[in-house]
Amino acid sequence: MLKWNSVPMVEYTVSQPATQDQPAAEEHHFFGHLLLDDHVWAWRFSLVLLAIALSLFVAVAIPPIRDVVFAFDEWFYDATYPIKAGTLTRVARFLSFVGSGVFVWPFRAIITAILISKRRWQAVAAWVLAIVVSEPFIGLLKFAYGRPRPPVALVESASASFPSGHAIGGAVMAVGLVIAFVPAGPARRNLEIVAAGFALFMSASRVYLGAHFLSDVVAGVAFGSAVAIGAAVVVHRFYLRRFVGEREEALRAIQARRAAGG
Repeated sequence: MLKWNSVPMVEYTVSQPATQDQPAAEEHHFFGHLLLDDHVWAWRFSLVLLAIALSLFVAVAIPPIRDVVFAFDEWFYDATYPIKAGTLTRVARFLSFVGSGVFVWPFRAIITAILISKRRWQAVAAWVLAIVVSEPFIGLLKFAYGRPRPPVALVESASASFPSGHAIGGAVMAVGLVIAFVPAGPARRNLEIVAAGFALFMSASRVYLGAHFLSDVVAGVAFGSAVAIGAAVVVHRFYLRRFVGEREEALRAIQARRAAGG
């Protein structure tokens, strides 16, 4: 019996000989495009990232702790904002643009179209689910906290400061790309961490430009990365359970026909 939540099932699909009753090519295609090879590790990593984000959400909501967080943010802003260099400023402006809606939404549409053209339905589902879950939270959280922006910035921003929408969207995009296009395995886990680090680096451009405080981007990157990985876990488990259930039902039907035929 196949176990939907165990890695050895991949070995099952590739080790069984192809027969008329077992479409091995279909199984190979399905398992060859699994989003995860260890959903338990991914789920735990997602929960750790979510815990980091939630700890900051709670901290900013409790006045005594919020005062400490804000004091550190203001100290960091005062210490780093005066440090500016022409090349760094140009890079920061470019990274800020990459994280803006002007770039992100067309890019998301292109990636979605590519995945659909390749019939990567699991990747499409995880990619879209992460976007659909994360985007509403950006506006809701900003409205709920209503944190003012830093006093002086090199770019204009209209919405509240906490959490950073650039950070959430950038993390969902960076981590989601790795999940969608890099084969599952231990090597990809490292790339997922690198992608989260890149999202933090990209979001740091907003701190450099004075558009955000440090806690804004840390909370945003942690939350966005957690959503991207968590979406992959949910989709992975759904597709795997459905596929394995269909295969087991088909095998039982085959066995019943063989038994009836003598």
